[in-house]
Amino acid sequence: MDNDYGLDLDEVVHVIGSAEVLILRFVVVHQRLLLDARVSESEGPLLKLAPRVTSARDRFRDLKQARPRFPLPDRITAIAWPRFVETLVSSGVWAAVERRLDVAAFPQSAAQAGAVLEELRTLERTEIRNAIRGEGYQTYWERKT
Repeated sequence: MDNDYGLDLDEVVHVIGSAEVLILRFVVVHQRLLLDARVSESEGPLLKLAPRVTSARDRFRDLKQARPRFPLPDRITAIAWPRFVETLVSSGVWAAVERRLDVAAFPQSAAQAGAVLEELRTLERTEIRNAIRGEGYQTYWERKT
């Protein structure tokens, strides 16, 4: 089940279409989705999974390492996505990500988006499976066998 959580999907789509650099934070998947829509003549937009960081400074440092030929942006917009990864697709949010990548007209962008989405799906399935099996998780109660 995937609840509404009061998300304004139109606003999420608008932000994806307008933010220069965007991070989507997930509940189950520990990595963040980083979308850097900036382009140059030789470099297309960037869509990748990025590690969690402990501060905005660390996020900017991580972005500078990933995009050394670009100046740091004024801001990085963050959106918390409290739903399952598949809801990105069914809600139309993933289509907004793909449209944002398509605007730049770099041929590798579609393949990059497909690979990142598949990796997100895999990470989420693995994390849910681990939680069910108790691998890497603890409960408040002991299981009696």
